Amino acid sequence: MLGLSWILFFYLQRFVHSSFVPFTSTNKLPLPPLTFGPDSLAFDARGQGPYTGVGDGRILKYQDSVVGFVEFATTSPFRTNELCRGTNFILAATCGRPLGLGFNYLSGDLYVVDANFGFLVVPPNGGLATQLAKAVDGVPFGILDALDIDQTTQIVYFTDLGLGGILRLGLGNITQILQSKDNSGKLFKYDPKTRQFELLLSGLSVPGGVAVSEDGSYLLITELIAFRVRKFWLKGPKANSVEVLIKVDGLPDNIKRTSRGDFWVAVNGVKGLTLAPMGLKINGITGDVIESRDLGIQYVNVPVSEVQEFMAELFTGSPTQSFVGKYGI
Repeated sequence: MLGLSWILFFYLQRFVHSSFVPFTSTNKLPLPPLTFGPDSLAFDARGQGPYTGVGDGRILKYQDSVVGFVEFATTSPFRTNELCRGTNFILAATCGRPLGLGFNYLSGDLYVVDANFGFLVVPPNGGLATQLAKAVDGVPFGILDALDIDQTTQIVYFTDLGLGGILRLGLGNITQILQSKDNSGKLFKYDPKTRQFELLLSGLSVPGGVAVSEDGSYLLITELIAFRVRKFWLKGPKANSVEVLIKVDGLPDNIKRTSRGDFWVAVNGVKGLTLAPMGLKINGITGDVIESRDLGIQYVNVPVSEVQEFMAELFTGSPTQSFVGKYGI
């Protein structure tokens, strides 16, 4: 998530983690040379992928162990390989920086949020994304970061980091962002049937991830600088209300639902003087931590932005690394 998980160690010294269950059978899916930052991951309806947006403005698709990752789509009409090759946010205004992404399994469309180009959609065969919005009700987006899709209703939910005046400081000013107590983040929805956007929730503290429940009754939203996961009810007697589900010892980033209805959250804290990236599996009803996994062996002192379970394997992303992690579980 925009490198926001590059945590200053002294700022998080108050966090102390208990022992973790280590991952086994680790593997790395390498990105093409000079390519970095697989922030978020997605799989299509046929189970192909992972797909991921990277720092040079492309969306890549993993073919197989022989071919590796190939280009699937781009978000910027101004992007060229000559200009953008090897970048990671440096030329995002020209090259694009795709972050959250997810497939509509019915249509095959890939929805994408880009740090500079807003809310977009890519056709099933890939290519240049079509921009659907850079503002809602005349208010421009700050930095769009995460999305999820209710496959029953086809509604897309996505987050805006907001960041207000912090945005003018540049993407690398992590100290200011962490200390800002910024709450200008927002949650939106998009209905592809009506092509209408709607603001659902404001006042969020850097909402780095969003995931819809299996029955579509609620959303879970991570708030990075508030160190928590909140639940926003979509249906039932609590509809349109929000509550804290769990506080975490670290900075929570992307959140993804499992096939069983639980959720994996990527969390970055510290152990001693070392960055401690981990995955937490939580129950969306109770907020209980079902499982915690240490990612520090593969991600040595670097942040993790995503932990996603797919077909009995865990896949991980990072805003700084040149590979997608793959773990047997």
